[in-house]
Amino acid sequence: MAQSLELLLIQFLMPDNDARRQAEEQIKRLAKDPQVVPALVQHLRTAKTPNVRQLAAVLLRKKITGHWAKLSPQLKHMVKQSLIESITMEHSPPVRRASANVVSVIAKYAVPAGEWPDLLPFLFQCSQSAQEDHREVALILFSSLTETIGNTFRPHFADLQALLLKCLQDETSNRVRVASLKAVGSFLEFTQDGVEVVKFREFIPSILNVSRQCLAAGDEDIAVLAFEIFDELIESPAPLLGESIKSIVQFSLEVCSSQTLESNTRHQAIQIISWLAKYKSTSLKKHKLVIPILQVICPLLTESSNGDEDDDLAPDRAAAEVIDTMALNLAKHVFPPVFEFASVSSQSTNPKYREASVTSLGVISEGCLDLMKDKLEAVLHIVLGALRDPEQMVRGAASFALGQFAEYLQPEIVSHYESVLPCILSALEDASDEVKEKSYYALAAFCENMGEEILPFLDPLMGKLLGALQNSPRNLQETCMSAIGSVAAAAEQAFIPYAERVLELMKTFLVLTNDEDLRSRARATELVGIVAMSVGRARMEPILPPFIEAAIAGFGLEFSELREYTHGFFSNIAEILDDGFIQYLPHVVPLAFSSCNLDDGSAVDIDESDDENINGFGGVSSDDEAHDEPRVRNISIRTGVLDEKAAATQALGLFALHTKNSYATYLEESFKILVRHATYFHEDVRLQAITALKHNLTAAQAICQNHNEGAAKVKEVLDTVMNIYIKTMTEDDDKEVVAQSCMSIADIIKEFGYVTVEPYVPRLVDATLVLLREESACQQVESDGEIDDDDTEHDEVLMDAVSDLLPAFAKSMGSHFAPIFAKFFEPLMKFAKASRPPQDRTMVVACLAEVAQDMGAPIAGYVDRLMPLVLKELGSSDATNRRNAAFCVGELCRNGGDGTLKYYGDILRGLYPLFGESEPDNAVRDNAAGAVARMIMVHPESVPLNQVLPVFLKVLPLKEDHEESMAVYTCVSTLVLSSNPQILSLVPELVNVFAQVVSSPVEASEVKALVGRAFSHLISLYGHQMQPLLSNLSPAHANALAAFSPKS
Repeated sequence: MAQSLELLLIQFLMPDNDARRQAEEQIKRLAKDPQVVPALVQHLRTAKTPNVRQLAAVLLRKKITGHWAKLSPQLKHMVKQSLIESITMEHSPPVRRASANVVSVIAKYAVPAGEWPDLLPFLFQCSQSAQEDHREVALILFSSLTETIGNTFRPHFADLQALLLKCLQDETSNRVRVASLKAVGSFLEFTQDGVEVVKFREFIPSILNVSRQCLAAGDEDIAVLAFEIFDELIESPAPLLGESIKSIVQFSLEVCSSQTLESNTRHQAIQIISWLAKYKSTSLKKHKLVIPILQVICPLLTESSNGDEDDDLAPDRAAAEVIDTMALNLAKHVFPPVFEFASVSSQSTNPKYREASVTSLGVISEGCLDLMKDKLEAVLHIVLGALRDPEQMVRGAASFALGQFAEYLQPEIVSHYESVLPCILSALEDASDEVKEKSYYALAAFCENMGEEILPFLDPLMGKLLGALQNSPRNLQETCMSAIGSVAAAAEQAFIPYAERVLELMKTFLVLTNDEDLRSRARATELVGIVAMSVGRARMEPILPPFIEAAIAGFGLEFSELREYTHGFFSNIAEILDDGFIQYLPHVVPLAFSSCNLDDGSAVDIDESDDENINGFGGVSSDDEAHDEPRVRNISIRTGVLDEKAAATQALGLFALHTKNSYATYLEESFKILVRHATYFHEDVRLQAITALKHNLTAAQAICQNHNEGAAKVKEVLDTVMNIYIKTMTEDDDKEVVAQSCMSIADIIKEFGYVTVEPYVPRLVDATLVLLREESACQQVESDGEIDDDDTEHDEVLMDAVSDLLPAFAKSMGSHFAPIFAKFFEPLMKFAKASRPPQDRTMVVACLAEVAQDMGAPIAGYVDRLMPLVLKELGSSDATNRRNAAFCVGELCRNGGDGTLKYYGDILRGLYPLFGESEPDNAVRDNAAGAVARMIMVHPESVPLNQVLPVFLKVLPLKEDHEESMAVYTCVSTLVLSSNPQILSLVPELVNVFAQVVSSPVEASEVKALVGRAFSHLISLYGHQMQPLLSNLSPAHANALAAFSPKS
């Protein structure tokens, strides 16, 4: 075999393709015989040309796995001996490396079986050799062996680390330093133990030295290995970097700002900065690195990519991603320098800098939203100015930034509609399609949170949008449809005049079947659902069938995004039709099931990089016996399937909610899917499953209430749902998913009552405490050893949801909530510290107010702790805080007992400014009136009515918060009915207020009845003296009051 094999190896390396193919087939045939192993070993040692020796080693690596167990001990010994000789005596580096790879494969089987005890001593000996080649190949082998027999190295770890550090500092050989750099990377990947990893900290200066030398020599592909090592170190939870973070940042900034380097090299450096911002933000703050980073990264936004370059590697795009990550993790440190960069660059004569100015503001708007809202005027000035720039690229970036603002700076941005909407309207006329497209996106995002403010702009907007819809390329039509959807949602019933035209135009999109048109069809399907929501059931129901048929037909076109939007469309239709949707269930539920049961389709890249030296070796490796396990380089999931699953999961919840009893046939299968999706790997799907589980529970209750075994079935469903929710609270790592679980539990407590949820209360209390103490899985922040206590960031949405649980308990348990509230009190009050952001105190005060309202008398024990906080919040600069504080102070007085009396003077002084002209917010004023009313009701003798009542009546009737009506008008009517002299001195004011209340379309009938009784009492007291007051009223008000006059 040996002789024929040599000829085949030579033939395989010939340039003639036919000759190569023949050789490959014959090698495959010979390779099935174990005797191929000694034959290949012979050629590895004796063939005259290095190419043939290298090929013999590569083939040996691929075939040895299948044959090793069949070889005799003598043959095994010969193979190992020959490989050691090849490594130590071979002159050709590629052959040495190929032989080392074979050693790595054999070691995987031989070392654990105790068949190669002298391998490690040999490698240690080699690494100390005076010969550079020996040191290099030993390090190469250490690298590859970590992947196969890493555990064998555990006892020798300290020696190995010392060896690697010594070789990294090898003064005589660059090759040894590079091999050591690679070995450090391999060992780090393998090392899990925190103590072992920390030892690599002292390697950082040497790693940086080797990388700098490689960059200077033009070996960029080696230099980037440093970034791979830093990547591993950064992601480790152990506090690894310490002071060396400064030198890593400095090196990364040097590399990413050097325009002479390859884009991939620069991209890797930028990525390190991004990882540091994500995982080690506390260290960046501590070492004052944020500003130096931004001073280098912001100007990278001005670099455009070369046309032939992979866009993902373009410096401007990578820089934008870093700034975004930094903004999300270090908001208050990032905003000032970026705003300064934007302000200065907006005045630049270089259009690239003007473009970078607005791009930077757009990019930080998600992370820095609170800080940007405070400076919205100045920020908008820059962006709206750029929207009028002579350069298209600047206008495009400005429309992108405006879209980002519209998405993230809600609701504050909407109050600037008078300056923003006209700018967007004129940008829709831009000569550039790119600017137009981004402007439609900005318009869609901006209108999403608008209400009646949009009405004056409705006609010009729809004129432009309908025109564009008919005369634009497909991509513009798609963003145009998104914009129309947002306008329809904002305008609601006012959209009716445009609905027919829009729906007619959509029909042309709903029949498209070419692949390139399916995204447009998806947008059109979505838009029909949004228009339906705006115009309502009565108008839509008769014309729906053809749209539903088109949606079902589109499902068969195998386009994930179309299926996703179709589920959204069906969800909207279920919402407006309610029981009218029942007829469609047999057609649409199976479609949702099929999307929920789709395979995720992960795509995997395999790394076969060790054969790159010889072209065409891959063909030989396709043999069945090649059992080597290649490294998986990266896994990506088709996001389209995720979005489709999320939409289908949401649909299952809404179908159940709106068709209740009629959903019985599908409930069991739905429930199975939702339980499965509640622990799905991606948070978007989990979020929809958590929401939908509550809707399925509602349907189960409706379905089972008329069945004999119904109660047991509902209990079973409730049990599963509550167990999932409680587990999610502490174990899920996504804040939004956890928040939704809390909100769903609060709803269940309200709907089902305390008795139903009582068995879950102990675990529910524990889970709530974990969240209040910020110890749940979703609240864990990676730290680098230092925790900045005053700057603990958490998600506002999450804590609002957690704080909703306490009032839900209080409402269902009343005073029995007291022992549980005692456990929650201290962890809750931590959020009221002065060092916390205002929204934390908002959350605490709102929560306490509702607990005080529903828990009743036991709140008295907390008055002295709470009153100073609440009085302070009455003077807050934030209207929501003032409103909550006013409500809270009233409830504390109502239920807090005599312990509140000593605070009455301070409370009245704190409330007084909220009644004046300086208070801009009607809801705050209404809550202040509610507080005074409660104080009067419980302790009228402690309130100076002669001073308070004129101020109190002046702000009536209530303007916005009609939940306060009962308290306020009960107080007024009680005082009147008891003929209180202080209030009877204000009869003209009373008549005026009463007339407005009984005429109000928003006040409840029981409130009007209260006021009516008080008015009747006034008539009985004053009779004809009332006539002049009544004649001053408008006829509508006078007639409304007359209905409550005593009949003579």
